[in-house]
Amino acid sequence: MSFLPIDKVRGEHLVDRETVMTIPAGSSFADPARISAMAGAPVEAINWHMMGSRAVAEVTTAKGIKLFDAQTGEQIPPVGAAEATAIANAAWKSSAKPASKASRVTSESPEYRAALPAWRIAYSDPDATSVFVAVDTGKITAVRTGTWRLYDFFWSLHIMDWKNHQNFNTWWLLGFAIGGLILGLAGTILLFMRWPFRRKRRAKRLIGS
Repeated sequence: MSFLPIDKVRGEHLVDRETVMTIPAGSSFADPARISAMAGAPVEAINWHMMGSRAVAEVTTAKGIKLFDAQTGEQIPPVGAAEATAIANAAWKSSAKPASKASRVTSESPEYRAALPAWRIAYSDPDATSVFVAVDTGKITAVRTGTWRLYDFFWSLHIMDWKNHQNFNTWWLLGFAIGGLILGLAGTILLFMRWPFRRKRRAKRLIGS
């Protein structure tokens, strides 16, 4: 695991998730009060940002996140497969193309544990990269490469959680940790009991007698 650069494991060299598009100057916004009224639940926060070429209002409510057009105030449907692919392609740094159509992810797995549902866009690059885009926000929530999968496999062996790859309190791990501690203590005691200088003292006593 130490041989693999963590940036490569995370796929940061393949997807640009740092660049933030600014909302064009002079853009007009819908009344936040109107958007809040259309949210259908108590509003916790409103975040204005660009999604592709459109300015949106990302409204966080007690019932989840909803997107509204920043200019018209109309609610935007959940992100579809084509839009998710366009978002992933815009951040994609490689020349490789998607290997297939975007697939919908509705449950957690060892490979993906972020916002659900989401779209998975698989690319035909040598590292078999998959980019995940959240349906509710249109944001890239995860990048998974072949290197990441290899790293995650050894991580599952390291923590002895072969199912979910995240629980490091398993009885397997605790049992081996306790067993290793017992063996270490026993080895230390045996080493002290059989330390060479103790045998030399005994040999001197025998010679002296």
